[in-house]
Amino acid sequence: MLKERKADFSSMVEPDRVRKEVYTDQQIFELEMERIHETVWIYCGHESQVPKAGDYATVQIGRQPMILVRGNNGKVNVLYNRCPHRGNMLCGDRKGNTGEFFRCSYHAWTFHHDGKLKNIPMKAAYEGTRYGKDNPDCNVKKAARVQNYRGFVFASLAEDGPTLKEFLGKSIVAFDDMCDRAPAGEVEVVPNCFRVIQHSNWKLFLENQLDALHPSVVHQSTGRAAHEVEKILARKAKGGAAPLSYHMLSAFATVTIDKWDDFQTINYPYGHCILTGYMGLRPQDPDTLAYDKVMIKAYGRKRFEKIVGVNIHHVLVYPGLSVQSPLQQLRAVRPLGVDRTLTEIWHFRLKGAPEAIYRRSLAYYNLVNSPATLINADDLENFWKCHQGLASDGGDWVSLGRHHGRDIEKDGTVSSGPRMGTSEAPMRNQMKAWAKYMQP
Repeated sequence: MLKERKADFSSMVEPDRVRKEVYTDQQIFELEMERIHETVWIYCGHESQVPKAGDYATVQIGRQPMILVRGNNGKVNVLYNRCPHRGNMLCGDRKGNTGEFFRCSYHAWTFHHDGKLKNIPMKAAYEGTRYGKDNPDCNVKKAARVQNYRGFVFASLAEDGPTLKEFLGKSIVAFDDMCDRAPAGEVEVVPNCFRVIQHSNWKLFLENQLDALHPSVVHQSTGRAAHEVEKILARKAKGGAAPLSYHMLSAFATVTIDKWDDFQTINYPYGHCILTGYMGLRPQDPDTLAYDKVMIKAYGRKRFEKIVGVNIHHVLVYPGLSVQSPLQQLRAVRPLGVDRTLTEIWHFRLKGAPEAIYRRSLAYYNLVNSPATLINADDLENFWKCHQGLASDGGDWVSLGRHHGRDIEKDGTVSSGPRMGTSEAPMRNQMKAWAKYMQP
């Protein structure tokens, strides 16, 4: 199928449907890595992951193993995880501290934190050859471009292209919203993240993130069970309320499909999308009021009201990032194969916020996004079943038709119509961007 259609990927994407091969063809996957993931801005990590000189974290950009490292000058660099001598990976661990310099474990070539060659053992053996400090090919190769926005570090492996701010456009609100909710104006990463390997194509995960119809269907059993326990505990509390953690799960059953339709999707160039309508986990309890007091002191009441009034539930930064800023969570998508995808689920602490607020968001992180939660299991099962079905001969097209023809387009932005929060406009927007990226 790819050979027949290789001249025009746009023919695989129609306004309301897409060919199944977009999800299942190995050759298409390889081109996606080259033309999308190894070209656009990809999230590498947060600067708080590498607080000291020599601290590093390894990360994958497309098919490329990379290193996020803090230099002696305080700058965060992104390097290819490859020694220029014999190709050995410089860092085999997920994170650590490399000390004053990188030292290759194979032949002991050493490199500064910015990748520049420090020393070659047995230098005399290389006299008269091309190998030495004067040859830039003897340095560890850097990512072509690296930019940091409010502590979130992105890299692009392409020399040319839009700046990070130009690329993010209106989706930059994800990072502003998260940082602004901190009294200190910044966040720090919670060191350990959840890592989940999904046996499905990477695009299925991204499309699901802003699919406002699926929660009331896929997570109904989990939400209903939590709601039953919530009611029992509330009765026992004699007019009180059950712990908030139960509401975090029961909302998946009590927020019905018609309520999800009250949300709205806003879809931007480059494939980015926003789902508005925060679910409102803001009770007027002592912990919340204490947080409000700290925020008002830091920002003033007018600015505080504007910050907590930001109306977003979810932001998708295509092709590899899903951010829930009101809950201080971020999911990075790392494609491993056409039917294998790693998701990294990170949680952030609001600097300056009371401990109770951190614990509350941590509870949501554990209850909804951990590998052990039923919510995650619900999604993972459906991702796998979708991929298995797409790989069959049961049909050639995937439907993206919900509320098609009712989108509102203005100045390059496409919004779902009134009371159409369950529209598949985000999927249509992602596939429209995909077709553009894939053209040579």
